[in-house]
Amino acid sequence: MKILFVHQNMPGQYREMIQWLAAQKEHQLVFLTQRHPAPQFEGLKTVQYRPHQRAAEDAYGLSKVWEDATGSGFGAAMAARKLEREEGFKPDIILGHTGWGELLFMKDIWPDVPVLGFFEYYYLNEGGPVGFDPEDPPSEHSRFLLRARNAVPNANLDAVDLGTVPTRWQMESFPKRFHDHFYCCHDGIRTDLLKPNPDVSLSLGRLDRPITRDDEVLTFMARNLERTRGFHVFMRALPEILDARPDARVLVIGGNGTSYGKASTHKGGLRGEMEEELGHRVDWSRVHFLGQVPYEAYQQVIQISRCHLYLTMPFVLSWSCLEAMAMGATMVATDVAPVREAITHGETGLLVDFFDPHTLAKQVVEVLARPGDYAHLGPNARAHVVEHYDFLTRCLPEHLTRMNGLVPSAAQIKLP
Repeated sequence: MKILFVHQNMPGQYREMIQWLAAQKEHQLVFLTQRHPAPQFEGLKTVQYRPHQRAAEDAYGLSKVWEDATGSGFGAAMAARKLEREEGFKPDIILGHTGWGELLFMKDIWPDVPVLGFFEYYYLNEGGPVGFDPEDPPSEHSRFLLRARNAVPNANLDAVDLGTVPTRWQMESFPKRFHDHFYCCHDGIRTDLLKPNPDVSLSLGRLDRPITRDDEVLTFMARNLERTRGFHVFMRALPEILDARPDARVLVIGGNGTSYGKASTHKGGLRGEMEEELGHRVDWSRVHFLGQVPYEAYQQVIQISRCHLYLTMPFVLSWSCLEAMAMGATMVATDVAPVREAITHGETGLLVDFFDPHTLAKQVVEVLARPGDYAHLGPNARAHVVEHYDFLTRCLPEHLTRMNGLVPSAAQIKLP
């Protein structure tokens, strides 16, 4: 099969898919992206495209996202047309993310080529992160901005033949008119590669010996340390946790930028803001901010954890939540709808109120102090992810079946 992937920040949700397809050595794979330099994958041709135009900084707010989306869409379409004219490449199917407009004009290049679009989120004025935290109230204009932003997924509904959504909560964020055009299936977690490791050890510059599973380690991870992912709640729970557990160490993975929501105005980002708020109440010598680390180091941090925190407002479920579960972590997470889809309290993890740092601290202290009482949670969490989210046995077959349903029989992919 000839497959064109489109994602402005490759590989995105297609990381596992492209590697599996390339390993079959039966398919011609091309990835269209803005990312430069782009990561290289064996058996995959990468083509960079440039947006035709980006919205100016002072562009009208209600149309700025749409202007960026059409600029990306037109740039991607011109790159696709060039691929056909100069290299003779015409895909049997196109897979791409709908969020940045890159798929908007693909049907104008290849009207007869099916498009399978990844739909991630429909911006909600209620029920999502906007207005969830009283410390960050929405502006009086937010509902207008969100409605305008949803012009992109609305237009993409007509630009694709089929849509995929990774979780039921994300599907429910979209209006009902979308649902008949969607199927729900996660991107997939490589549970065959992400496993517990009782022999893991980790060296930190401040310590005179490696830490192991015998140490009392609390972990927190987010792409960026921001409010949407509950970093401020985690930080406010730290004084009580560290006071109660004098041997505990805290490992924090994440950058100091903002992926979602409003950025902190503090010069040190939200981390600097929280460090200033907490001051001497935290023993900073036992808190290790690791930044954004290589994937192997991230795995070691999770594998060494006695208690792993996954805190989030109601928003897109992070890969890291399911990956940590696959590695057998004892999870303490916020009790919001997208998390409840993956974690059942007392069975596969522990859920706490997002707005209650004291209850969060109390729950973490209990896990750190009595790990044996919670030893069933990690294995149960892993079993749940293997059953429902495993890439090779659960997600890949579903995605391939859906892809095959859009192409002629001669182009279909053999199911594993």
